[in-house]
Amino acid sequence: MECSRLHGSSEIHISNVTAIINEAHYKDSKRLFRVLKSYRTEETDLCYLVSGTCEQIDDLSVQLSAALRSTAGPDSDKSNCQQKEDSSLHRNYVSVSATVMNYIQQKCSKELHKIAGNSFSISPLVSEGSMMVLVVFTPRNPSMSRPHADFVRQRFIVFYQKTASNLKVINLHMSLNDNQKLQRKFPQLLIESSKDRPELTVMGTFAHIAMLEKSLHQKQPHTLLRPPDRGTMSASPTNSRENEDESCPICLENIPVAVTKKKTLECKHSFCTDCLKQAFDHKPICPTCGRVYGVLTGTQPKGGKMIVSQSESSLPGYDRYGTIIINYIIPSGIQEEEHPNPGEPYSGVTRRAFLPDSPEGRKVLMLLRKAFNQRLIFTVGQSTSTNRNNTVTWNDVHHKTSTHGGPTSYGYPDPDYLRRVQDELSAKGIK
Repeated sequence: MECSRLHGSSEIHISNVTAIINEAHYKDSKRLFRVLKSYRTEETDLCYLVSGTCEQIDDLSVQLSAALRSTAGPDSDKSNCQQKEDSSLHRNYVSVSATVMNYIQQKCSKELHKIAGNSFSISPLVSEGSMMVLVVFTPRNPSMSRPHADFVRQRFIVFYQKTASNLKVINLHMSLNDNQKLQRKFPQLLIESSKDRPELTVMGTFAHIAMLEKSLHQKQPHTLLRPPDRGTMSASPTNSRENEDESCPICLENIPVAVTKKKTLECKHSFCTDCLKQAFDHKPICPTCGRVYGVLTGTQPKGGKMIVSQSESSLPGYDRYGTIIINYIIPSGIQEEEHPNPGEPYSGVTRRAFLPDSPEGRKVLMLLRKAFNQRLIFTVGQSTSTNRNNTVTWNDVHHKTSTHGGPTSYGYPDPDYLRRVQDELSAKGIK
C-alpha cells in the first residue's frame, strides 16, 4: 500500500484502499450484508470488493470481526484463529494487467516459480473480457505467517514492475504460418495470432523487439524467418574450444569470429556488436545479467522536486539518531515518447519517505538524490495499489513511507532496509 503524509501535517493520508471480503467466511450472511451496505461495495463472482479510505476499511474490519465473533461455535478460539488467517491470506493479492501477466506466465515461468518458492502458489484469477487480473498469493501450508506472505507479494510486485517497464508490443501483418516461424527464431517473444485477420501481436523486451524489427527490415522474404542454423556448431571438430561458434543471446545467430563483430562485456557475456549497440541505445545494461554500464537514465517525468528536511524525533530501531524526511513532488503532465501512452496526460504525485539520520542513512540519501537526478525513482504506468493507469508510480526503489509499523506497513523497525535499498540502487548503477 502506498501512503503519504499531507504537507505540513503529521497525518498520513491513504486513498483508494480496497478490501476483499469472502462471504464463505461468514455464517450469518444477512448480518454481513447489513455491514457492507454502509460502504462502497462491488459484488463479483468470487467475492465482495469494498473501497474506501484507510479509516473506513479499519472500521469495516472491526465490524466484520464482531460479525465473526457473534457466529462462533464451541470451537470459537480455533475457528476465529483460522478465520483471521484465512482473511489475512485472502488480502494477499494484487491487481495487474492481464496482458503483462500472460507474458510473465508464458515467458518468465522460472522467475515466477523462484518468487513463489515451495511454500506459496501464485494464481491469477481471470475475469473474461477484463483487462486486469487478480493475482492471489496462497500458502501451501495454512500455518504460514502473514509477513512471509507479504514478502512473496512484494517480490512479485518488484518483478512485475521491472518486467512491465521493459516490454514493448507491436502488430505485424503476417499469417499463422509466419507465427510458427517467428516463434522458432525468436523464442523470447510472446507471439499471438488474430482470430479474424492475418495479424500477429508481438510482445517482448525492447532489445528483442528491436532485433525482430531489424530482421524484418534487412532480410529477404525467403530468408526472413529462417531459424538459426545450428549445424555448423559441431561440424568442425578440428576447431579449438576458444574458436567454437557462440550464439548471441539477442538475435540467436552465431556471433561472427571477427573481433569487430563481437563484443564481450566485463561480466563475460558476449553479443554481436550491432545487437549490443541497439540494446544499449535503449538501456545501457547487459541483456543477460542486467549489470549496468555507463549512466542509466530512467523515464521519471521531468520537472519534479526532491525536498529534504530533518527532524529530531527518532525512528524505531534508530534511537540514537534523528530522522531525514524526503518530500517528492512530481507534477501532472503529458506523456512523452518514452512513456506508455505518448500524448496522453498522466497524474502527478506527492510522496513522503523517511530515513534515519545516521551515517548509513545519509549515504542512502545521497544515492537516492543521485537516482532522482537520473530520473530513476519514479516512472509512468499503472499503480499497483490503486490500479489507476497513466499515473506516476514508484520504480523499483523501495521507500519507507511510514515511520512505524515494520516492513509490512512500509515502516520501521526494519534492520535490513538500508542494505536492501542500496542493493536496489546498485542494480540501477547507482553506487
